[in-house]
Amino acid sequence: MTTQAQELVLVVEDETSITDLLHLYLSKAGFRVHRAADGYSGLIAARSLSPAAIVLDVGLPGMDGTEVCRSLREEGNWVPILFCTARDEEIDRVRGLELGGDDYITKPFSPRELVARVRSAVRRASGPTERYSVGFVTLDRVAHRVTLDGQEVSLTTTEFDLLAYLMARPDRVVTREELLDKVWGYPPDVGTRTADVHVAQLRHKLGPQNPIRTVRGVGYCVESSSA
Repeated sequence: MTTQAQELVLVVEDETSITDLLHLYLSKAGFRVHRAADGYSGLIAARSLSPAAIVLDVGLPGMDGTEVCRSLREEGNWVPILFCTARDEEIDRVRGLELGGDDYITKPFSPRELVARVRSAVRRASGPTERYSVGFVTLDRVAHRVTLDGQEVSLTTTEFDLLAYLMARPDRVVTREELLDKVWGYPPDVGTRTADVHVAQLRHKLGPQNPIRTVRGVGYCVESSSA
């Protein structure tokens, strides 16, 4: 089964066996693949090749994967980044998401699952063209731009899509399981921590004027009366 024709995925990984495996599965899924074996080379490739997504190892020689992610985000590059690493502690996953990563998968992993997550990230990044306004927040899918009281707010692709999904359903409570399914494309048994971390980051970036309300034990709701 193929996905968006010839979209480029950048794989930044220093273990050749893993790179070979990812190249095989991503190619079968219809992606072009560019490899980089260290953080600095990955950063240069991300800048010059404009990939549709990046699969980024954390423990890279020379320049750590988190530093690659931080550098890209500071430059305003919001390409979807999927961290792939042997570090499976919750604090590592949360840190990766806080730095601007869109997803986090631990080794050993299913290559089919990783391809599905890459496909989902690319699909989210090229979503439908719509515009929403709630309170002080305006989201423009065409320009992939969010403003807060007229000032632009920098969001990751996943944060953008999460906000868009909630803003398209004002005053409706959206469960964490629905967010995992519709925004990430994950089954509900993955666990809700991913949704919670991204919502927390989104609220932090939007500040006290953010329109997202927590419905305890259920999920989240964007209130159209927020002002």
